[in-house]
Amino acid sequence: MDDIDVFAHSAIIQSSPMGPSSRRFANAAAIVATALDPPALLARLHEIESHFGRVRRGQSWRARVLDLDILLWSGGMWADSNPALSIPHPGLRSRGFVLTPAAMIAPDWRDPVSGLNIRHLQSRLNRPKALDRTPHRH
Repeated sequence: MDDIDVFAHSAIIQSSPMGPSSRRFANAAAIVATALDPPALLARLHEIESHFGRVRRGQSWRARVLDLDILLWSGGMWADSNPALSIPHPGLRSRGFVLTPAAMIAPDWRDPVSGLNIRHLQSRLNRPKALDRTPHRH
């Protein structure tokens, strides 16, 4: 990858699938540097996925060999006419399998939408939920 330099990467964690897949997934995060703008970087990531055997057609939640996403960008937010590219990644704040590895390498990086850093987003996602104490009628 002459056009992408990896500066840090997290440990690999396992997670359950979000969709109908029955297999577990391996997840990690990396901090990379590149001169590519977000659309060109996404195209390059798709090339890497294809090199590893990913086929991008059919059911979107099916099992896949590799799935590379852009979560955050040092330039802040990015949105264009390509619905596949929105930075920060739309699922960033709600997915533990994304936040856990990201917090390992970039706990202080801020989500430009919420203003919270990765560590805070992960903490919010993982904190116990309050019990519903509303009386229920039968």
